[in-house]
Amino acid sequence: MEQTPHYIRVHDADNVAIVVNDGGLGEGTVFADGLVLRERVPQGHKIALIDLAEGDEVIRYNVVIGYANRQLPKGSWINEHVIRMPAPPELHNLPIATRKAPDMPSLEGYTFEGYRNADGSVGSRNILAITTTVQCVADVVAHAVTRIKTELLPRFPNVDDVVGLGHTYGCGVAIDAPDAMIPIRTVRNISLNPNFGGEVMMVSLGCEKLQPERLMPPGTIPIASFSNDVADIGDNEGALNGGTVVLQDDGHVGFESMITSIMTMAESHLARLNNRRRETCPASDLVIGVQCGGSDAFSGLTANPAVGFATDLLVRAGATVMFSEVTEVRDGVDQLTSRAATAEVAHAIIREMQWYDDYLKRGSADRSANTTPGNKKGGLSNIVEKAMGSIIKSGNSAISGVLSPGEKVRQKGLIYAATPASDFICGTLQLAAGINLHVFTTGRGTPYSLAEVPVIKMATRSDLARRWHDLMDIDAGRIATGDATIEDVGWELFRLMLDVASGRKQTCAEKLKLHNALVLFNPAPVT
Repeated sequence: MEQTPHYIRVHDADNVAIVVNDGGLGEGTVFADGLVLRERVPQGHKIALIDLAEGDEVIRYNVVIGYANRQLPKGSWINEHVIRMPAPPELHNLPIATRKAPDMPSLEGYTFEGYRNADGSVGSRNILAITTTVQCVADVVAHAVTRIKTELLPRFPNVDDVVGLGHTYGCGVAIDAPDAMIPIRTVRNISLNPNFGGEVMMVSLGCEKLQPERLMPPGTIPIASFSNDVADIGDNEGALNGGTVVLQDDGHVGFESMITSIMTMAESHLARLNNRRRETCPASDLVIGVQCGGSDAFSGLTANPAVGFATDLLVRAGATVMFSEVTEVRDGVDQLTSRAATAEVAHAIIREMQWYDDYLKRGSADRSANTTPGNKKGGLSNIVEKAMGSIIKSGNSAISGVLSPGEKVRQKGLIYAATPASDFICGTLQLAAGINLHVFTTGRGTPYSLAEVPVIKMATRSDLARRWHDLMDIDAGRIATGDATIEDVGWELFRLMLDVASGRKQTCAEKLKLHNALVLFNPAPVT
């Protein structure tokens, strides 16, 4: 069946729109308003709605996303090759806590079945996590995890899984450098994720720089911070049951003795976790991380606005939601500082942006390095356009707090968690912040997932949802075709989050047992 030519214009002030039709549209296509395409335009790519002269502003989302680098007649294909990117917004003279959030009544009566922890946090899964202090032990732990799942886990039916928290840190690094606190506190706070029930089990090599007592100190350790005078790796909170296996201990004679030690310790942790039971918890106990990857021009039209609607629902219910990805919000920093609940929050946002600007500059890079070939193939011309679609995930609520990389969230509401935009690093840092559920939108498609928390995947286009039917949990492309509204899909996501957090439903990635490796953010020197 032949599709009627269709484009979407986000804002009345926009002078470009994107082609909706699967497969794109050919030269000479005529739209209902009489606009004629001057050349073939792929799906998701922009078309000029007016004649543009060289130097004219190209506007989408009512934001200047670029300047025409040559004459572009009405109906032309607008892509990264024909526009010049604007300079980044300055980080001074920004609006500070000037925009009052719209009145949104509290949302009462929504609950889920979760695992309540001694520190008051709530898990959506009941998992034994084995923390590693150094990369050297990763394969030993992976071997032990396989044995534990095969030989021990069947005896403990109330435990959902066993995961090894492997990473590429711990030695061969400048462990005392100021920025080393980022990966250290990240590993530590991941170990304290609500889904692990306070069972802290570590495997150490013995000679590494990141010694167990440094990773899990008995109290707060002040360390020089990139953004504050001092910062802490974190406090021991609630009732933690710990234990460490050191592979270089004299008692380990041969590989099998190491595995036996790990399995013996794991058995005691599994026994305690097996005693946990789900209980009814208010939706306010949800801690949700939202992220996008493999983005396309539909991300800001379908999936991300639906996530933003669900974000507002969660905040209304008293929950915690964090959005991230510094380079993917940097061009909308004025939107963030104006939405800050207080001047202190606004200045914290600016602080994180400035630190990251400096970090990129040290590497002779800037925010333009963010966009991928897939982003551009999907219609995103540059990081400015991508950023506008990314920010929409945060909804309309006031931003109540800011986290530096690796910090643990300690408040409710909408939180800006400063992270790189890398899917893997962002997910790892959101885990450290304490999420018990993750929402990930994609336009190009990615099998991304996490072993430590459930990941709900949303497709921005119906074509992707059809082709990857067993990888995508929600088809947000129905918004573009008019078969659903942003509100419809937002409510669908909200209800699915409650079901997944309760264990009533598994995500596609959980069913397939797909997950990515944890990737730490380490801006400190490697020796």
